[in-house]
Amino acid sequence: MIDIILLGTSALLPLPDRALTSAALFCEGHSILFDCGEGTQTSARKHGVSLMKTELIALTHYHGDHILGIPGLLQTMSCMGRTHKIYITGPEGLHEAMKPILELTDFISFDVELITLPEEGLKLCELINGWPNGARLNAFKTEHRVPSQGYCFTLSRPGKFFPERAQALNIPVKLWRVLQSGESITLDDKLINPSDVMGEARKGIKIIFTGDSTKCESIINASRDADLLICEATYGEESQAEKAQDYGHMIFSQAAQIARDSNVKKLWLTHFSQVMREPSQFLPNAQKIFPDSICCHDGMRITLKPDD
Repeated sequence: MIDIILLGTSALLPLPDRALTSAALFCEGHSILFDCGEGTQTSARKHGVSLMKTELIALTHYHGDHILGIPGLLQTMSCMGRTHKIYITGPEGLHEAMKPILELTDFISFDVELITLPEEGLKLCELINGWPNGARLNAFKTEHRVPSQGYCFTLSRPGKFFPERAQALNIPVKLWRVLQSGESITLDDKLINPSDVMGEARKGIKIIFTGDSTKCESIINASRDADLLICEATYGEESQAEKAQDYGHMIFSQAAQIARDSNVKKLWLTHFSQVMREPSQFLPNAQKIFPDSICCHDGMRITLKPDD
């Protein structure tokens, strides 16, 4: 089960009811924060979300409206007595961009480690103990005015375990969990694979967070069959397409085209220009292309469960 909460849905300028970009993902007691714009802490408190145990901050790029909430958040964590390490990842230029940000925190009571995600993605349990074995975070390039990337979070599910198969092979119960985790075992000089006692892998959960970007093939490819696409939609009107392109952003209909072409289940539109006081008035521009499009607001949340 995965919970997603949007903590900021504004672009460039924070508004009284709209903080700058941020979203929190929670999975079995573990959490990732996607971007950390100004107002992230205030929004989290307003909407009853604790960020104190955040383990990884995944940045899409280094514009101020996506990162300037980091120093205050780290200082608060330190004041609350945090001692365990936090990781920060992002596109190229991470160390240079984070140097002044981390200098603003002065002394904090825990380590901050900057990491780059490998091309094949990161199996989160190999970085942080306790994450489910099937939880993985991948990055993909997006097209903005600076180096940028989006993120694909997946929670895969192994096939159904058949105890009767394990019993027929005389496998001790204490080794069942090893096979269920996807590892093979050797018993009486015989190799036993997970496929010997389990069915085919079941559908898991897939979530995409784009960050700032123009419409591009990399987002479509990364979003294939996702359960939820959280996509930037800075401008609402069709007439703003050229302006959006110039600034490295999208209009509502372009985000909807990505959702349609990648066959996602649900589209969340976010990162709204401050000039759009009521983004929902432009929602028909997206829904005529992809009906399951939603205009987001700070505090919007969803719980995703795998289909049996």
